[in-house]
Amino acid sequence: MQQDLNRVIEQVSKEKGIDKAILISALENAMVSAAKKTFGAQRKIEAQYNPELGEVELFEAKLVVEQVTDPAVEVGAQEARETLDPDAEIGDELLCKLDSSSFGRIAAQAAKQNIVQRVRDAEWEIIYNEFKGREGQLVNGIVQRFEKKNIIVNLGKTDAILPEKEQVPRERYRQGDRIRAYIVAVEMTARGPQIVLSRTHPGTLIKLFEQEVPEIYEGIVEVKGAAREPGGRAKFAVASNDPDVDPVGACVGMKGTRVQAVVQELRGEKIDIVHWTADQAEYVCRALAPAKVSKIIIDDEEHSMEVIVPDDQLSLAIGRKGQNVRLASRLTTWRIDVRSEAEADEETRRARISIGAIPGVSDMVAELLYQDGFKSAEEIAEADLETILDVEGIGPEKAQLIYTSSREYVAEKKREEEAKAAAEAAAQAAQSEQPAEQPAEKEPQEA
Repeated sequence: MQQDLNRVIEQVSKEKGIDKAILISALENAMVSAAKKTFGAQRKIEAQYNPELGEVELFEAKLVVEQVTDPAVEVGAQEARETLDPDAEIGDELLCKLDSSSFGRIAAQAAKQNIVQRVRDAEWEIIYNEFKGREGQLVNGIVQRFEKKNIIVNLGKTDAILPEKEQVPRERYRQGDRIRAYIVAVEMTARGPQIVLSRTHPGTLIKLFEQEVPEIYEGIVEVKGAAREPGGRAKFAVASNDPDVDPVGACVGMKGTRVQAVVQELRGEKIDIVHWTADQAEYVCRALAPAKVSKIIIDDEEHSMEVIVPDDQLSLAIGRKGQNVRLASRLTTWRIDVRSEAEADEETRRARISIGAIPGVSDMVAELLYQDGFKSAEEIAEADLETILDVEGIGPEKAQLIYTSSREYVAEKKREEEAKAAAEAAAQAAQSEQPAEQPAEKEPQEA
């Protein structure tokens, strides 16, 4: 028995990776639980594993008293001195060994279940701690099975889940296929640790490049951002901490081998590698590549940029279904509005005409207001006096004149438009109320 139990503990400890102290504690707790089912819950029972005997010994604690009132927890002084301890005194608590051979089948089964549960809990804890520290990393696994539209992936020690929303559209897997995915979350649930994987997370792209590009792993090339539309296109921004190292070239690799390895892993997803720069306007221009940019207007308050491109570059800048500008916006975190030169010129022309129509506003003042961001007389009329005063080149008197004149002009224009609309509505109503012309009677024809 000694060798058997010691060997079992040693074997389980090695196979499950569980500390022997945890297994011994589980054994002791299970034996106490089983003993109380046999002898009664009110008994004070303790368990202690004896490695020399190779068994869990059970002891019952009893209080030494003058006169016993509860035999389950008390023992008389004379009996205690005769059977337990010759030096026993009233008030002492003595331990006497129990015979565990009298355990019933139900108690033994309960002890077994307790041990199994404790071992499972310890195993779950080890798996959870191991994978919790690997969030944000790539793991390799094998497709185990499918649950509805989720994929269960075997990672060796445990299974992980690849939810439908984390799968790349048009990627198909069969049972037994190898799969590489990104760990997005590790949570402990009532059914054990749950590891959630992703093939769509931008971190997947970053980690794949980290594996293919030694300069990224070593910190020479730094990843500044990544944006993806999984299965379609991605943009990846990098910068170099060494002036002698080209970050884009390092990621592309000799004859494109490095980037092609990532593209292959992502099943053909196109990847644009962008050279990051601290100049945000230049960064946006690079992010919109391959389109060429003519001009950029920055609005820091709205964190947006109006990007003007040549007419023949508009569709290229926007991309198929807006994909290029959408990815550039997510990569740079700027809201980007792309417009063609012709559209921008037409808007400029309309804005100058609208502002110039305000009484007392010269062409030069209209240009100053336009350059400050005003696009129409209505925008000027809605602005407060302080905003107009902030326009460089316009003094207090002129600002006051513009402030008053623009409001009067816009109000008058609105009244004219309302009067015109009312007149048109009246004309339409009058026309609809006119009786329809009766058709002329036909003359009788001669026989």
